[in-house]
Amino acid sequence: MPEEVLAIRHLKKNFGELTVLEDISFSVGEGEVIVIVGPSGCGKSTLLRCINGLEGIQGGEILLRGTPVPKKGKDLTKVRQKIGMVFQNYELFPHLNVLENILLAPMKVQKRTREDVKEEALAMLSRVGLESKAESFPRQLSGGQKQRVAIVRTLCMHPDILLFDEVTAALDPEMVREVLDVILGLAEDGKTMLIVTHEMQFARAVADRVIFLDNARICEEGTPELFFDKPKTERAREFLKTFSFQRKSRKRQEVS
Repeated sequence: MPEEVLAIRHLKKNFGELTVLEDISFSVGEGEVIVIVGPSGCGKSTLLRCINGLEGIQGGEILLRGTPVPKKGKDLTKVRQKIGMVFQNYELFPHLNVLENILLAPMKVQKRTREDVKEEALAMLSRVGLESKAESFPRQLSGGQKQRVAIVRTLCMHPDILLFDEVTAALDPEMVREVLDVILGLAEDGKTMLIVTHEMQFARAVADRVIFLDNARICEEGTPELFFDKPKTERAREFLKTFSFQRKSRKRQEVS
């Protein structure tokens, strides 16, 4: 059994009187890739924000390697360095070039030397095909390039787990593949990841386990083979039929 990196126990999240997450429990093992799917508004992104301390919770607990994630203060800041999050809108500083965007947090937060971080950053940029863009500014990059920079920036913090929040949602279709290929490569490297996505084919290819979230709760959980080929609940079957219909519609449009 792999070591448990992250544990969610009976998590509850409210916005006022609205319950967004109710009694959410699951764990993520070392090197495991879990993909969270579900309809829009079911709480997927909110769950990631709770794990990373960007949203407070009203019940339950979140543990990183067995230690509860604090709700606020300097201890939370330290823990968040170990929980890397990549957002769908990149969150790059427009006045800094690519390299400076990557170097900022490791140098300021982790107090690492510029030379150490720069060497690592350039090596990672090369790996994702962006070695020539180190001196470019975000406005000079495509959406797919910006997202790959955001991934490199997160990796340079050496987190214990990576959270991906709909990282292809803001991209043109032709740019989606280049970002998903990077994440697939990270999975092959054994990175521990929790991924929220609407890309069902990608989810099937990358996941060790799929969690289906709906109506604030986990409705189904299992391997990609079981979830996509033999879903246990009627709600999951309905959800997957929607994506099957969308694929067929796109194919008809391509033919016409």
